[in-house]
Amino acid sequence: MGENSNVKLPPGFRFDPTDEELVVHFLQRKAALLHCHPDVIPDLELYPHDPWELDGKALCEDNQWYFYSRRMQIRCTSNGYWERMGIDEPVVNSINKRVGMKRYLVFYIGEGPAAIKTSWITQEYRLSGSDSGTAKSSKSSGHSKIDYSKWVVCRVYEKNCSEEDDDGTELSCLDEVFLSLDDMDEISLPLN
Repeated sequence: MGENSNVKLPPGFRFDPTDEELVVHFLQRKAALLHCHPDVIPDLELYPHDPWELDGKALCEDNQWYFYSRRMQIRCTSNGYWERMGIDEPVVNSINKRVGMKRYLVFYIGEGPAAIKTSWITQEYRLSGSDSGTAKSSKSSGHSKIDYSKWVVCRVYEKNCSEEDDDGTELSCLDEVFLSLDDMDEISLPLN
């Protein structure tokens, strides 16, 4: 179960939820302020962290990291940013009723047009508008109210770099980085 030492689970426990289970059994319960058992998914703000920093902070299972985070419009870290891929997909339950939405984000290192696309992917799950409600909670320590309908549950993973690209060629992660460098002429090697 990764490095998350706060989680005490029985031997043999594997966390491999479906999209429906992440939304219905975890995110809906969190939004409704109900206890999840086992309570294994931690709260974590994704965007201050680069994806390779999640180990030990989020629930890890088979090189996938799970955590709750608040929905945010700005998704920047100190080394890059998360950018939305494609359109959101509905998450449906066993009777084909929409219970949530899934958004894909990819991590880029750097800024603007010079940023380098990485193989890190986030699947961000949120409740459907009718299911999110307006549940609010006020902590006993006097902190401001938290709107739990704005929470998402995230699954972060690194896509296999040897997967085929759209044009059928296979590139390693290092090949992708080197090909993304625009100014190869400016690179000089030391002479011996």
